[in-house]
Amino acid sequence: MNKSRFLSAGAVGAAVLGAVLLGAAAPLQQNPYGPVRPESGEVHLRSISQLTFGGQNAEAYFSASGRLITFQSTRDALRCDQQFVMNADGSNARMVSNGIGRTTCGYFYDRDRRVLYSSTHAADPACPPTPDYSQGYVWRLDDYDVFTSRRDGSDRQRLTDVPGYDAEATLSPDGQTIVFTSMRDGDLEIYTMRTDGSNVRRLTHQVGYDGGPFFSHDGRTIVYRAFHPAEGEEADAYRRLLAQNLVRPSRMEIWVMNVDGSNQHQVTNLGGANFAPYLTPDDRRIIFSSNHSNPRGRNFDLYLVNVDGSGLEQVTTYQDFDGFPMFSPDGRKLAWTSNRSGRAQGETNIFLADWVP
Repeated sequence: MNKSRFLSAGAVGAAVLGAVLLGAAAPLQQNPYGPVRPESGEVHLRSISQLTFGGQNAEAYFSASGRLITFQSTRDALRCDQQFVMNADGSNARMVSNGIGRTTCGYFYDRDRRVLYSSTHAADPACPPTPDYSQGYVWRLDDYDVFTSRRDGSDRQRLTDVPGYDAEATLSPDGQTIVFTSMRDGDLEIYTMRTDGSNVRRLTHQVGYDGGPFFSHDGRTIVYRAFHPAEGEEADAYRRLLAQNLVRPSRMEIWVMNVDGSNQHQVTNLGGANFAPYLTPDDRRIIFSSNHSNPRGRNFDLYLVNVDGSGLEQVTTYQDFDGFPMFSPDGRKLAWTSNRSGRAQGETNIFLADWVP
């Protein structure tokens, strides 16, 4: 789950380039918005580059080589997020998914030769409807399945084939295991499977939303976001929404567990929505997005915290959305999604900065 639901009423976690044929190259514009400078207090960021320009672009994740980035986008008048690959400097963007349904959560695997992502196109080629906000701010849990294809979009294969939500998939450092979020057992839980879709194992069992998992760089732990409602009225309200394939994302904290599901423990206790966690290259700290300073607001910033929950430090200070951070494999760069530098209300783009430890 993802981007613009924290930003606007866009796609789940973030149908693009309608005039571009599947897999065709589409070089992005060269800095048409001008230079981007760090905000006051953004001491960890230097030499910021803007990689996308216009529309909704989010969830930018590096390949293992650090030369490529996956992302999802609703640019160029297409309504639903589709998956793209571009060079790490923002050039040569090309669509990987098939342009129908909605996609989310792309990630490289098979030594960067293939891309993993989730899509609703098998359930319905149309864009899923927007959520019903009469019940407050909610996310729809659409009928996603996990797919993989070559980087040019060819040889598309389906890895999950069960009713309901299967998404938020990422890959272990050794390339052998996929971790993902699913509703297959009636709740939002975290699972692992082999890269061919076999040997599915459930890792979490508490009532509530467990999702957004990423492996540590040493492959020993998984960092994720979670909301576990108290039994009683709170849990009942959660289950009522879940029965409508909805979830309210306004309260989540950062958690860590071992790769076998053992030793699950909460890292943050900040309040508000804390999500998109990713471990620093040394696996000692977690970078994540949070609105805990004003849980009713949409101003999300990036923060660092030690894996034991100590040493909270604010990374971004822009007065709108900053989220979905990921370090380059060598730890020298940070990619993230932000509303900064936009020319239209709610425009969301991908940025890259030198990381200053």
